[in-house]
Amino acid sequence: MNTLPDPVARYLKASAELDAEGALAPFAPDAVVVDEGRTRQGTGEIADWIAQAAVAVKARPTVLSVDTDDGAHLVRASVSGDFPGSPVDLTFRFRLSADGISRLEIRP
Repeated sequence: MNTLPDPVARYLKASAELDAEGALAPFAPDAVVVDEGRTRQGTGEIADWIAQAAVAVKARPTVLSVDTDDGAHLVRASVSGDFPGSPVDLTFRFRLSADGISRLEIRP
């Protein structure tokens, strides 16, 4: 199993603890998140996404596997919470910059 870079590990740990502030901290100021077909850009929109898509429904990821692909860090996780279809297996595709997580795409 590959080792996760610090920003990715911090995001996943905070997400599992439903710590919205901690989950936001590893993102670069101009980061982009793509989830459920919607794009959010910047820490303000990402903070709203964390509050609604994760904390409000108690969505907690449990890492199943870690890989890399073309410079991206891929995390397959089982996400459980108070939402229809829980738990669901999702792939988190992280891209990093010097400022932290620059892009996160979440797909089934």
